[in-house]
Formats: sequence, structure tokens, C-alpha cells
Amino acid sequence: MTGPHVLPHLPGYIPPDVDMVQVKEQVGDGGVSAPPGADIAALRQVVAEAGQDGIDLKIVVIETNPPIDTPLRDIATEVGSAYPGSTVLAVSPFYAGTYSPVYDRVTLEAGQDLAKTGDPVQSSKNFVAELQTPDFPWMPFTILLVAGVAVAAVFTRILQVRAKRAVADEPPAAAFD
Repeated sequence: MTGPHVLPHLPGYIPPDVDMVQVKEQVGDGGVSAPPGADIAALRQVVAEAGQDGIDLKIVVIETNPPIDTPLRDIATEVGSAYPGSTVLAVSPFYAGTYSPVYDRVTLEAGQDLAKTGDPVQSSKNFVAELQTPDFPWMPFTILLVAGVAVAAVFTRILQVRAKRAVADEPPAAAFD
């Protein structure tokens, strides 16, 4: 008998130097988990300002970079599971990872890109700013574009029919003598 060909889910990778129990406890006390020396007061201010705007933000600062950015998303997901409804930003000096049941992955990825500054406070502010930036209204734009193309096609066809009629109604040109 063989095992499944596809794993039901990939296991998360949390770096060994990250104590998730401690991270979750710190996040529960003010919404921020950061190593000693980080500007925790400024990070808590970002969390408070986000809360005033209706964003339940949690911030996790990791002191060292993992080999790739995926572990930061795993950390954010685990914190998000512990605090349902929260949007979580996990940052290291060069990487960022996010989790949110509220925002779509495209918005989170855009925020992650802006959160790679090396300064956790600035990264957090950039992330929140991206969450608050309105999306381009693609649906109305697409509808207008399709309607415009349809109107242009109808108008072009009308001009073609009129041109054919005009050519058919003209008397034949006299031959050169």
C-alpha cells in the first residue's frame, strides 16, 4: 500500500531561535513581539493607530533573517491563528511575512514589499499605509473599456455600410477619351 501522493498541507517552518510561545504571549500584551532594543513603544503606537482605523494589527519583529522569507509568513500565520481576525506583520531586517483573514493576498504582498526597510517601525507604518490605500477600481474600468470597444465597433460598422452605399450610388466614371 502506498501513501498519499499529495500532502494535505505543508508544515510550517519556524526558525529554531524563535520561541512561538513567548511571541504569542508578547503579542497578547500590547500587540507587539520584539527583541530587546527594538522601539516597542513606537511599534505599539503603530498598532494603536491602526486600531483607530479599524485594523486589528499584530507586529512580530524577528532579530535575525531566516534563509528565505517563508518562515515569516509561517510565524504570522501561527500568530494569526492564536488571535483570530487579526492582521499580522512579521518582519526581520531583510524580509517580511503577513497573514490576514481580512485583506486579500495581493494587498498583503504589496504591503510586504513596502515593509522591507530594515527599520521595524517604518516597515510597520508602510505596511499599514498600504492596507489603507484604496485599490484601483478594476471592475468599473473593465466594464467601461468593454463598452467603449463595443461602441467603437458598432460605429466603425456603420461607417463601412455608409461608405459601401455611397460607392454603389455613384454613377460609373466616364472612360478617358
